[in-house]
Amino acid sequence: MLKVYPAIFHEEEKSIWVEFPDLEGCQTYGSSLPETIELASEALGLYLASKIENDESIPSPSDIKNLSAEDGFLSYVSADLNQYRRDKTPTKKTLTIPKWLNEEAEKRHINFSSVLREALLQEIER
Repeated sequence: MLKVYPAIFHEEEKSIWVEFPDLEGCQTYGSSLPETIELASEALGLYLASKIENDESIPSPSDIKNLSAEDGFLSYVSADLNQYRRDKTPTKKTLTIPKWLNEEAEKRHINFSSVLREALLQEIER
């Protein structure tokens, strides 16, 4: 589940720090722009995944056009929340499908777990 939020990047002498106006307390810093962008994505992912796992509401991202950065610059930062979800323990599920569908899938060497996982992720992200 990809999430995108606006961020404000602040340049200082030997570092760049970033904050997310919509996410109180979500910030990080790095020594270069590429490092800071990577760390900002990680901070965003961990912050939002933590909110979800604690059943807390997630604020909607602001429109970047409505924000200003007097002492820095604005940019979007994205994070794939599936990468930051903690419990990735496989869970066995039993399902029922028509026999003909099972036979066709097996002939084509379709991985049932992979198809189900991808379908569930797609359904959840709607």
